[in-house]
Amino acid sequence: MCGIIGILSEKNVAPVLVEGLARLEYRGYDSTGIAVLDQGQVKRCRAQGKLENLQTKLQEHPLSGRVGIGHTRWATHGVPSESNAHPHAGSRVAVVHNGIIENYAPLKEELEAHQVRFESDTDTEVIVHLVEYYLTQGLSPREAANAAFDRLEGAYALVLIFAGEEDLMIGCRQGTPLAVGYGEGEMFVASDSYALAPLTKKICFLEDGDRVSVSHSGANIYVNDNHPVERPIRVTAQSGASSGKGEYKHFMLKEIYEQPAVIGDTLNSYVNPASGRINVPEHIVEALCAAPRLTLVACGTAYYACMVAKYWFEQVARIPCEIDVASEFRYREAPLPERGVAIFISQSGETLDTLEALRYCKSQGQIILSIVNTIESTIERESDLVLHTLAGPEIGVASTKAFTTQITTLACMAFASARAKRVITREQMQEIGEALRHIPALAANILKHDEAIQHIAKDIADARDVLYLGRGNLYPIALEGALKLKEISYIHAEGYAAGEMKHGPIALIDERVPVVVIAPGNDPLFEKNVSNIQESVARGAKVFLISDEKGADALKGLATWSVAMGAVHPFVAPILYAIPVQLLSYHVAVTKGTDVDQPRNLAKSVTVE
Repeated sequence: MCGIIGILSEKNVAPVLVEGLARLEYRGYDSTGIAVLDQGQVKRCRAQGKLENLQTKLQEHPLSGRVGIGHTRWATHGVPSESNAHPHAGSRVAVVHNGIIENYAPLKEELEAHQVRFESDTDTEVIVHLVEYYLTQGLSPREAANAAFDRLEGAYALVLIFAGEEDLMIGCRQGTPLAVGYGEGEMFVASDSYALAPLTKKICFLEDGDRVSVSHSGANIYVNDNHPVERPIRVTAQSGASSGKGEYKHFMLKEIYEQPAVIGDTLNSYVNPASGRINVPEHIVEALCAAPRLTLVACGTAYYACMVAKYWFEQVARIPCEIDVASEFRYREAPLPERGVAIFISQSGETLDTLEALRYCKSQGQIILSIVNTIESTIERESDLVLHTLAGPEIGVASTKAFTTQITTLACMAFASARAKRVITREQMQEIGEALRHIPALAANILKHDEAIQHIAKDIADARDVLYLGRGNLYPIALEGALKLKEISYIHAEGYAAGEMKHGPIALIDERVPVVVIAPGNDPLFEKNVSNIQESVARGAKVFLISDEKGADALKGLATWSVAMGAVHPFVAPILYAIPVQLLSYHVAVTKGTDVDQPRNLAKSVTVE
């Protein structure tokens, strides 16, 4: 969740550190800071809140140095505050840290017995004092860092600088990503390659247990017994282009409007635009078709992508599926079949719960297939098979275009599997292929309803609770719509399978609880949805119907608000019906005045358990 950047150069690194932090804002944070060596001494500047607060302080009190580290913090131990912000420093050491030190309490108690005084509430500060303690015992910086690293328990990535050492940075990775960048006469360390994209194309990704000593001449990577190891230096494909909001007020809105293009890019990588033939790599399709069962695992929004895919793989491709929340999966110790395929979905490719679930499946002999948006991530590197969604950088914390490109990719996989297994007719193949090809144009048409949804959002913004209902492969979209509303507007919302309404949720319905119903008129279950809407209206609820013209006409006078989209094939409906629920949550949040792109307490990349 937190972001790290370190630079060792022949010029002033302070402004470049701040630029790097700007590129890490997408990860979510509540404070920022940098530290440099100024004439050999550790000097730092930290600020609570947004990066602009740090920039203001640096304008008033500039820092200058040729080696430095920077950090965006998402609070774990200790409230968001300047005193808890990174870098943490003593007289001889400064450190930035991503992750959690699980045994910080006994280490802190031990250090306090040596008369060490702590100034923050964080787990990170123990690292500073532990390294400084070993320095006082006569150890060199590298020896002191190693001795401290040997004592730490948990999942973390660290970068340290040392007073008087202008040709040294030391880093460590244990469960949380860290990359080393190679420049011309300068070196870099960062949480991910995106932070380094404008600075260098030559990247080395550390592996768990790796430690690194960085100087102007390069990087020496070793493991905890000081044994040197080689890690490949890659020429990254990550774009160095800056992502701005352009004409849009928020990144989230920009990313919603990018969906026709990025869904099209994703489709074009798998579907021949002329013939409609699916071109998912043959070895991936063979693995899917041969699997006795698929296991799909993810967190948050990506988990709802798994739920949609379960309908497709089972209904269309006739392949049994299990889906799991990553944070629970490995602790369940599920038995897994021989030749099974485990599919992991992550926008960042660094989600720690998902990564640990992947490692469990690997230990159980599963074929590992990952679907990721970020190039060269840890999940990608630990997978047997990889498919990339082509969403481009997603800056808004609430996922939009990453989600729709994930389910687009999964739709292509399921369709390709069904075709290879010959479990659908030629007519069905033609229908689905045609439906897939038309998604970008249909998505663009849906965006024309933006203004209407904006007006509806003004009424829903006053609600304290909102219910979302959907059936079949649109049930996960109801869950995703509720999640989006919670994430960015802070309104309590719940998604339900519409058939479950009478099994509890109906007790909540009254005139103060809007009900959002996702119900295309050409859905085979539409009449059942009509019954749910009538039951809601009978109890005073205002209903927002997201449907097509057929559905809107059938429910005219019953729904308080409605949006009538063009008719879509039921197979592709989840991809397209995700867009209006995204727009609704966005406009509700704007109406309420919340921080749309960086909602409170949330982070883009969750790299701690």
